[in-house]
Amino acid sequence: MIIGLTGTKGSGKGEISKNLKERGFIYSSLSDRVREEAKGIGLTDYITKDLQDIGDKLRRKYGNSVLAKITMKNLSLEERDHVIDGIRNTGEIEYLRELGDFILIAIDSKKILRFNRIIRRNRSSDIRTWEDFLEIDKRDLGFDKSKGQEVKKCINEADYKINNNGNLSELYYKINKLLRRILI
Repeated sequence: MIIGLTGTKGSGKGEISKNLKERGFIYSSLSDRVREEAKGIGLTDYITKDLQDIGDKLRRKYGNSVLAKITMKNLSLEERDHVIDGIRNTGEIEYLRELGDFILIAIDSKKILRFNRIIRRNRSSDIRTWEDFLEIDKRDLGFDKSKGQEVKKCINEADYKINNNGNLSELYYKINKLLRRILI
């Protein structure tokens, strides 16, 4: 089984991934493919916009499913179950659905909650201001049609959706309830 995760930045995809890894799922992130590409071109000090630009360039050159294809090339479907985090383009969903036994989970939260979570997680590539957050979020959701991110469309294509506007305990409750339903 492959469980794909899509959703807005800072919404809680990492917490769902953590839960699935604890259940024995093998974790991989499409965003890691973009970070690997950044490293490959010598870019070590980057921000979210740089990663978005690299992802867009890869999609233009190799097609919208490129990040999913690269990820799956390195995984053995016979081994165990997989969780694929960071799905941001419908081409990635189409490709993963073609592989069979694929479920897409979307997660979202209020903007101010996501902004505060991003500030707290403090990744070196993350934004630091509300204005930057709004700009990155708009692009990530797919409002800029010239770019490759389509998170809003991906959320709409999800098999299951989680609203994460509460605390961590509430999120874990929702995750566990959903996973009991999916994994039975």
